[in-house]
Amino acid sequence: MPRYPVKMPLNSSSEAGGVAAVDRALSLLSAFGPGDRELSLATLSQRTHLVKSTALRLLVSLSHAGFVRRTADGLYAIGPEIARLNGTFTNSFSLEAAVAPELLKLSALTKETASFNVRQGEFRVCLHRVNSPQPIHVHVQVGELLPLDRGAGGRVLMAFSGAKGAIYERIRRDGFVALQGDRVPDLAGISAPVTGADGKLVGALILTLPTYRYKDKYIAPVREAARAVSVRLGGAQ
Repeated sequence: MPRYPVKMPLNSSSEAGGVAAVDRALSLLSAFGPGDRELSLATLSQRTHLVKSTALRLLVSLSHAGFVRRTADGLYAIGPEIARLNGTFTNSFSLEAAVAPELLKLSALTKETASFNVRQGEFRVCLHRVNSPQPIHVHVQVGELLPLDRGAGGRVLMAFSGAKGAIYERIRRDGFVALQGDRVPDLAGISAPVTGADGKLVGALILTLPTYRYKDKYIAPVREAARAVSVRLGGAQ
């Protein structure tokens, strides 16, 4: 079978250690501009500098993940996953005004890393964080995906999403969780839920630190920070 040269998409990150295939897939999404409701394979190929066979394979993967959808007449349109991510992105800005001040205060008080996670499918994602100023600390990246079934933040998100089990019943009863070595050995975390005006779970506020620096006295500030964020979002006092 003949092989055709594939032009790299514009602004490729491969030379900086990125993944060329991901660049190509993202270039297909970026090909949609204002007013573009549906685009043909030929148009997408032309705009992205990808040969049709490569573009088609990438579109199949993007369709499977919900980022694009194929219409009845064989054209391609933006998929529902884009709308969901846009909602998460938009909400993150309204959350920032409520979350950021409390994370700053909590980190300043404890000298540890404070962050705010929300559930994203079967994972959790860090939306906001203030890293510890100490030389040895837990570095958390905004946008980092973390497991939902391990770590204080994940446990809180599962507990207040209705997960069953003794640990989740205890978290719901206590209103927080403090764990050591649950996600990573020598790592401790304290987390409490943040709720909105409707009383529903918004996310988890988390203090993360090395286990040798863990102190029970940090539980109260974490709970107070989560309560303060909830109040800022219209939740109960």
